[in-house]
Parts: sequence; structure tokens; C-alpha cells
Amino acid sequence: MTYSLGQAELDGIEQVLKTDLIDVGVHCVFLIDMAGNIIASLDNGQNQHDIYSLAALAAGNFGAVSTMAKIIGEEEFSLLFHKGQKESIHFSKVLTDFLLITIFGQEISLGFLRLKVSEAIEKIKDTLGQSLDV
Repeated sequence: MTYSLGQAELDGIEQVLKTDLIDVGVHCVFLIDMAGNIIASLDNGQNQHDIYSLAALAAGNFGAVSTMAKIIGEEEFSLLFHKGQKESIHFSKVLTDFLLITIFGQEISLGFLRLKVSEAIEKIKDTLGQSLDV
């Protein structure tokens, strides 16, 4: 599937990331394609992470985990979560071509984050669905 994203679609995605995730306490969030290219990214202004390296590693990590899923008979694992002492990282698949990566601290519960990510993904899917290049 090919997506043709213009400035209006990118602005819409960034608005969703800000309103649904950054404004509720997420430290950093970025949407990438499966090759690790960053489509959109936002942070709380205190982010010191190398998101370009994280994006490339996240795409590779998701690819490896997808292969593990197939080995055990699953079609895929649509989300991944890694818990740290200070920050944690959450990966969610958006359609077939994108990953939403969220970095958050202890002040947000995993359940609340998953709810907010799910809501944001539905809004992003709507934006991407309007950008299909058929």
C-alpha cells in the first residue's frame, strides 16, 4: 500500500500526537515506517533521546519479534512494551506500514497509556486512510 502524505496530513498526525499523548504526560512519541524512517515526532521539550537511532532499532526490533510470532504460530504481535526504571517504551503497529513508538515515565500507568495510544492510532488511521494513493 502506498501513502501520499501532504503537509495537511502530517499536521493532522502531529496534532493527534500532541493532544492525545504529549499533553497527557508522554515524554516522546514518534511515528515511523517499517524501514525506520521517522514520519512525525513530538516530545515534551525535555527529551534527550536520539530518536533516529531509536527509530531504526525499533523497526529492526519489531521485525525480529514479528518473525518470532510466526515461529510460534501467531500472525503477529501488534504491540511491544519494554519497562525501564525511569522510562519505558511502547510500540504499536498502525495499519501494516507504520509503528507508533511512545516513551513514557512512571507517572503514567501502562493501562492509561494503552488506552490513549489506542485512541490516537484510530485517529491516525483515519488520516492515513484519507491519504491512500490508489
